[in-house]
Amino acid sequence: MKLRKRILCGVVLTGVALMLSGCPAKVGSERWCQNMRDKPKTDWSANEAVDFAKHCIIK
Repeated sequence: MKLRKRILCGVVLTGVALMLSGCPAKVGSERWCQNMRDKPKTDWSANEAVDFAKHCIIK
């Protein structure tokens, strides 16, 4: 019985963690652009830099 309860608790906690993590912002959305502005430019990938220029600077 204890093992079953532990497994159920683990499954529930995993589900809650996944729900709280949320979905990533869609590329080009205002939220995504703001997240990119807040992210250090040294952490950007080449694709992110191109997408940022395309969607956030040149609209």
